[in-house]
Amino acid sequence: MNFALLGKKIGMSQVFDDENNVIPVTIVEAGPCTVTQIKTLDKEGYTAVQIGYNPSCKKAPKSKPLVGHCKKNGVDPQAVLSEFRTPENDEYETGHLLTVDKFEAGEKVDVVATTKGKGFQGVVKRWNFAGGPASHGSMFHRRGGSYGLCQWPGHVFKNKKMPGHMGSRSRTVQNLKVIKVLPEKHVILVKGSIPGHNGSLLTVRPAIKRKSGKGVS
Repeated sequence: MNFALLGKKIGMSQVFDDENNVIPVTIVEAGPCTVTQIKTLDKEGYTAVQIGYNPSCKKAPKSKPLVGHCKKNGVDPQAVLSEFRTPENDEYETGHLLTVDKFEAGEKVDVVATTKGKGFQGVVKRWNFAGGPASHGSMFHRRGGSYGLCQWPGHVFKNKKMPGHMGSRSRTVQNLKVIKVLPEKHVILVKGSIPGHNGSLLTVRPAIKRKSGKGVS
């Protein structure tokens, strides 16, 4: 069964394993999520499950289209809507709650989140350029150097690293190990860090490309 949960990042902490080793973890509040719509091959052209989430940091929508959409399917208005693809034989019903009970300690998950926005940044911060000499008279401190390639070909190539907007992009961190599941608090602890600021929205799903072999923990 395909499965995913919407949630939010609470912050980072640390726990100890059975051998008294410190494990850095990220606390994620995942769900509960309400199934708001079942999409079928006959009607929508593909099979998927739409879920809704009401985090404490975001109120439910007041727009008539979204309220009407939830009312039509017999569920309360949801602040955030998302969906995940499912095969035709998956058994989901509108109105059911999806919780962290689906996850187990030791399982690998993928987390889809939005990175922190850094605004407009130069090449030194955005692309880790070394920059020029810091002494007087260099005229080349934190600049990006030549962009136009002199007389020939005389234009800037596509994908040239230049100053620009940094952050606020969707990123997926794969194969994070679930250290602990707290169903009564709708919380899971995953090993390591994930993108985004505390309180940011994210999606947790079972890992698609599970790693195997030595050196994986």
